[in-house]
Amino acid sequence: MARAWDAIVIGSGFGGSVTACRLAEAGYRVLVLERGRRWGPADFPREVDDPWLWDDDHPERRNGWFDLRLFWRMGVAQGAGVGGGSLVYANISVEADEAMFAAGWPPEITLQELAPHYATVGAMLNVQTVPIAQWPARTRLMRDAATAIGEADRFRSLDLAVNFDPEWRYDLPDAHDVRHSRPFRNADGIEQGTCIHLGLCDIGCPVKARNTLDFNYLARAEGHAAEIRPLHVVRVIQPIAGGYRVFADRIDSGRLERTSEDARIVIVAAGSLGSTELLLRARDVHKTMPGLPRMLGHRWSSNGDFLTLGYHPARRVEPTVGPTITSAVDFRDGAIGGQSFLIEDGGFPDVVAFWLADARGRWAWLTRRRLLYHLLGEILKKGDDAADHMMPWFAQGRDAADGRLRLGRKWWVVGRHVLKLDWDVRASLPVVEAITAMHESLAAATGGETFQPPTWSKLRYLLTPHPLGGCNLGSTPSSSVVDHRGEVWRQRNLYVADGSIVPEAIGANPSRTIAALAERNSRLMIEEGR
Repeated sequence: MARAWDAIVIGSGFGGSVTACRLAEAGYRVLVLERGRRWGPADFPREVDDPWLWDDDHPERRNGWFDLRLFWRMGVAQGAGVGGGSLVYANISVEADEAMFAAGWPPEITLQELAPHYATVGAMLNVQTVPIAQWPARTRLMRDAATAIGEADRFRSLDLAVNFDPEWRYDLPDAHDVRHSRPFRNADGIEQGTCIHLGLCDIGCPVKARNTLDFNYLARAEGHAAEIRPLHVVRVIQPIAGGYRVFADRIDSGRLERTSEDARIVIVAAGSLGSTELLLRARDVHKTMPGLPRMLGHRWSSNGDFLTLGYHPARRVEPTVGPTITSAVDFRDGAIGGQSFLIEDGGFPDVVAFWLADARGRWAWLTRRRLLYHLLGEILKKGDDAADHMMPWFAQGRDAADGRLRLGRKWWVVGRHVLKLDWDVRASLPVVEAITAMHESLAAATGGETFQPPTWSKLRYLLTPHPLGGCNLGSTPSSSVVDHRGEVWRQRNLYVADGSIVPEAIGANPSRTIAALAERNSRLMIEEGR
């Protein structure tokens, strides 16, 4: 019996959007189910009462921009919306280094194998570096710091999925006024603009200078008749004759309404947490696929993400100006104690001003002020303009990738099943310590001092925006969840296409690798006639 859909894609991030696009181009009837909204400049969150957060327990009540999950020793930040993680990431589009593929990956996947797909992703996202004449103060600080410690050759500008106008410059009258953004139509007919360094990348660019996935891969998929349904939270995947049935809750006017669709192919692309949880529930709760691999949930990684706050009293860093991240000092060769990591400059949107300006009364102002002191610690005590001298030193590193996602009862042995993360930082301490030491060296070499977030210094608690693993690639069903093509072992036409299939920490921003894997695996799917 013919199904309404050839393929259902669950999620619209870097794996789901690529797969949906390529299958739709090949003539497949494609449905994309996305839990979040379709966002645009008119409804990006800005004020305190705007929809900032996604509530996984009650998405019908709160279906906002960020999904923040707080586990016992690790927090995970994700995006929620059409475009997935591309909505909230810092635009970085870098390739993994060759050494990363040396262990833990199936032999079919190498840097050489992914090279043409990396190039395709770069072209689709129109990646480019910040023009030198437009470097924000943070970029110059990074270059100076690398030079000061004798590592100038490790400094590099990073490829960003951002459109720049070479004529724009900081000394223009009202340089950040939207009139300076040059409008154009991209290759898929979508109207965009050029970057005017507003510093709002992570909360939505009002001039549409960022090449988020809704402007390219998803736009092209829709141009080839793919249907994207936002506000659809997938709950159950069930095998049926000739394919799969996918059950989802549609968010409508504050209510959840159950729907279902059938397809012969299902691509799970809900992110490391989402995809792993869906399959864990199919195996352990709903029992629709009891034979899923035992390694499901294992080999989870935070990608070694770490933030150190720096204070540079003699330099205006202005972290709220310019693209969120622009450059790096690259230590992925293991030259520092055998540890592989990438140091990056950091910025953040000026939501602090929004929050304080919107305070309604004395107590609201005090509550927000207390929160800011908790987050920024000693730096805010330096003076009223302390934030202008602050440098967020970011990093990613090759951590131990030894976490485990599992389902457990919400209250120990009672309550519904919820996703839990078993994470112990001890095996990853060497790379974290190498990162923090390098942050201190780079800051000191440029007249700064560093302050570790109290969540780490006091609680040993980490936060990652780059969760990886849980449905890892591999060569055998006993050691992995999916094969080198992303197909789940012993489940024909059930694929996973997101960061959950990455079997090791990348130690760099992972979006381009996830998209390149999706380019490769969707091509194989089409060539095999699936």
